[in-house]
Amino acid sequence: MPAHVLPSPRVAPLLKWAGGKRQLLDALSAHYPSGFNRYFEPFFGSGAVFFDLFSRGRLADVPVHLSDVNPDLVGCYRVVRDRTADVILALKALEDEHRRDGDRCYYDVRDGRFNPTRLALLSGGPAHVVAAYTPELAAMLIFLNRTGFNGLFRLNRQGAFNVPVGRYVMPRICDAAQLERVASAFRHPRVAFTCRPFHEALADATAGDFVYCDPPYVPLSPTASFANYTASGFTLFDQQRLRRAVVDACQRGAFVVVSNSSAVAVEQEYGSADARRAQLRMTRVPARRAINSRASSRGAVDELIISNVPPDLAGIRPAMLKAPRPRARRQIA
Repeated sequence: MPAHVLPSPRVAPLLKWAGGKRQLLDALSAHYPSGFNRYFEPFFGSGAVFFDLFSRGRLADVPVHLSDVNPDLVGCYRVVRDRTADVILALKALEDEHRRDGDRCYYDVRDGRFNPTRLALLSGGPAHVVAAYTPELAAMLIFLNRTGFNGLFRLNRQGAFNVPVGRYVMPRICDAAQLERVASAFRHPRVAFTCRPFHEALADATAGDFVYCDPPYVPLSPTASFANYTASGFTLFDQQRLRRAVVDACQRGAFVVVSNSSAVAVEQEYGSADARRAQLRMTRVPARRAINSRASSRGAVDELIISNVPPDLAGIRPAMLKAPRPRARRQIA
């Protein structure tokens, strides 16, 4: 079956997530391998690619390893999977409260309930946070995601969630049917969800496995920087560690797709000699992004899809795929 044909109704992501990939699925799907042994997604976020593959029926017969270093994200998704009805009940109560109290409800949930509860859990470490997540905490995270500014998940240096309220009129907070569909996808017997760093997931990928990496992006400008999904952030050194882990996985025979910004540093990393030896190639795709402290700087940008999988362009709009622009005498393969 062609990669762009969907055999069943699509399962949409549950959470909005900075840099979510729903708008780029046409271009990304051109790099899905025709067959693979296992699927790994070590920067799960909203999970747009996982849900796309799941909706296409591409994950029915393969083990799936989803992971993220953010224990709140993993804890929330696990509770949605295991205690769906309780999460829906708690989220419906928050929706009713928000209808009555609006912004006051948002800040009461953020500062009076969510942060104190999760910060108390953090003293036990990430594994404890995941294990101790409750339906009420999961509902609060979904509520804050649906009503906070741009759907961001951002932590300050003390590890507290500090996103301000968004400007929404009657946001849809509790979509019980969507929660049920997401939970059903997570309950597939071959889907596993763990809290671990990206290098551990990539180290497990071997010949014939498919890995999709959607790390925090290298910023195109100082005002566009956003990498605080965890209190420690995601640095340029982390980007370099990721590139080395991606190259190693490619050399072991894995199929790898990476999304990132079109920043010069990214083109330099993936235009390196070892990346070219690993058959990694870059393609520019247009996207719209809203993560910038200046509203005038938000809008259309180019992003990079980096992969060792030759693209299958059947059903892909030509405007979605562009060759990378060469920079200052540096030839990018």
